[in-house]
Amino acid sequence: MTKFSIKPFIAVALLAGGLNSAVAQDYLVNSVKNNQSANSKDSFVFKDVINIENTPVKNQGSSGTCWSYSANSFLESEMIRLGKQPVEISQIYTARNAYIEKGINYVRMHGAITLGDGGALHDVINMYRKYGALPQSAYTGLNYGTTNNKFGEMAAINEGLLAAVVKNPNGELSPSWQKAYTAVIDSYLGEVPKNFDFKGKKYTPQTFAKEVIGINPDEYVELSSFTDHPYYSQFVMMVPDNWSLDLIYNVKMNELTDIIDNALKNGYTVGWAGDVTEKGFSWKNGVAYIPNKNFADMTAEEKEGLFKGPQTELDITPELRQKAFDNYQTTDDHGMHIVGVSKDQNGKEYYIVKNSWGATNDYKGYLYMTKNFVKYKTTAILLNKGGLPKDLSKKLNITK
Repeated sequence: MTKFSIKPFIAVALLAGGLNSAVAQDYLVNSVKNNQSANSKDSFVFKDVINIENTPVKNQGSSGTCWSYSANSFLESEMIRLGKQPVEISQIYTARNAYIEKGINYVRMHGAITLGDGGALHDVINMYRKYGALPQSAYTGLNYGTTNNKFGEMAAINEGLLAAVVKNPNGELSPSWQKAYTAVIDSYLGEVPKNFDFKGKKYTPQTFAKEVIGINPDEYVELSSFTDHPYYSQFVMMVPDNWSLDLIYNVKMNELTDIIDNALKNGYTVGWAGDVTEKGFSWKNGVAYIPNKNFADMTAEEKEGLFKGPQTELDITPELRQKAFDNYQTTDDHGMHIVGVSKDQNGKEYYIVKNSWGATNDYKGYLYMTKNFVKYKTTAILLNKGGLPKDLSKKLNITK
């Protein structure tokens, strides 16, 4: 990571385009292009405790679609858990459908809701339920000569088009604006095939979702932890990219890691959304933790040694977590996929986290994240309700 804070940059990008906007995402990724560290990997010795099977690491390119890559990776692991042969689910088909729904909401809300290409973990479940799914082979989203996602131009055109619609120059909206909006998206990402062949059989997106992927979207729950809402109830999490105003469950802070631990021990992986702009998060080093000292108060030697082996961490409280969220110190800027647990040479546990920035860091696309980091910087987690502890399911009135 760079030596200066990128939070002001991210904040501007969030206001302009929502969680993990393409601009903010480019900055995060490009800032770690030289992402093989000099000594961090030699300073940590990780031993896996749990490592649940998952599909190969992907690269979201220049697009704010981490939410789709992470949650679809999660669904691919769900296929494995269910004894199915996993397929690469088209992340951009999911994103394309979310763009359509988001545009409709944007116009209905007179422009007073996030646009951009960011999203939330639950968007993947919602789009799966409504639109089905496609394999990557049937819908790459690369319809304009690039080999990786590059969505800035499309996003700019969509923003201008929808802004014109919201101004309502005719005094009454015509039924044509949705066709025009969809046409722009399809011209960049490709038209959706009504039917396609996969392994010698013909499918529609709906039959592919049902017969090949085979998950039940009603089995998935999203949770977070905030002190300003009653525990064990549902609420609308007020983050820019909850454009669909979905409800999530509120649990106590320590229960977030209890849930993740229980899920992993029982073979369930977990989708994760949260903040990755902290000084203790280093993609190139593949480690995320919460230093016990503010970066501004560190000596030059302490700054230099941030990732030279395991470090002591700040104690995290619910009040500290809430304050960071309220002050924009914790933002919903990235989504990843928790697939296991590992221990360092001192016996401390870390979550094994799969990212979508390519296999470019010290751990080939994965990183090790401490439980303190998760407690402090998580905005939401997504999992199969079968991974919830029984007592917590009862408190939340969730039937497995």
